[in-house]
Amino acid sequence: MAKQDRAIRTRQTILDAAAQVFEKQGYQAATITEILKVAGVTKGALYFHFQSKEELALGVFDAQEPPQAVPEQPLRLQELIDMGMLFCHRLRTNVVARAGVRLSMDQQAHGLDRRGPFRRWHETLLKLLNQAKENGELLPHVVTTDSADLYVGTFAGIQVVSQTVSDYQDLEHRYALLQKHVLPAIAVPSVLAALDLSEERGARLAAELAPTGKD
Repeated sequence: MAKQDRAIRTRQTILDAAAQVFEKQGYQAATITEILKVAGVTKGALYFHFQSKEELALGVFDAQEPPQAVPEQPLRLQELIDMGMLFCHRLRTNVVARAGVRLSMDQQAHGLDRRGPFRRWHETLLKLLNQAKENGELLPHVVTTDSADLYVGTFAGIQVVSQTVSDYQDLEHRYALLQKHVLPAIAVPSVLAALDLSEERGARLAAELAPTGKD
């Protein structure tokens, strides 16, 4: 058991190091040598867990995808909002989340399949939107696949802008503005009035979901 725990910790150390290097340098410029230096592990230890730089990048994707589950809410649209708010908070506070986004948006990452994160976001959003439609939360004309596509694309855009101009410090604000513009077009008025779009919600959710250290 101790050996297994040690292997898990080593793997996480390598992933954290890879995330730091990928976020800073991008996929093409990142090297196994630099990742080893940051991780402080042997080449054998790294290759035991990851056979290539591509596997390391895919490991970073998997470590932050699919989007983290949020507490169940009476309104599925609130869960959709919460998922985005929580991810906004993680982008400000978690290097693996930032590296995953950097890699997924990296136009120079030749040979790396970057479709996975976008597909998983779309699947998760579509599931919530379909549940919201079944619950009567959406206006009759809403096509949930189109709405999921819109959310994926617009979130990708606002996070790039936020990273560029403020290093993600205004991302919750930009996300709240996005929702304030999109939700009136898809949500029934009574549901719209009940939704919480407060910019502090992501931090509150992160604190609520954080491990307590108690058995």
